[in-house]
Amino acid sequence: MSVGHYLLLSAALFAVGVVGVVTRRNSIIVYMCIELMLNAVNLTFIAFARQLGDMGGQIFTFMVMTVAAAEAAVGLAIIISVFRNRLSVDVDDVNLLKG
Repeated sequence: MSVGHYLLLSAALFAVGVVGVVTRRNSIIVYMCIELMLNAVNLTFIAFARQLGDMGGQIFTFMVMTVAAAEAAVGLAIIISVFRNRLSVDVDDVNLLKG
């Protein structure tokens, strides 16, 4: 497979993630779509690293995966906390900045 195939797959995954973030109201689904977008970017990094024969893209992918793991822990903790207080994970129902 050429790099173009990987980039096309990555663009499709990123587009699905963007559509999910924009159209969905459930915060868990929005969170999963953000993770899908991060994985699409990781695929792009790996494709270019393979094409160029450089390990920089793979190293950066591991860094992004580490940040995504920390984001997963913090993001799910926030979602659980909001659910316990508001009894909803709907993005429209949760507006914590208004008094």
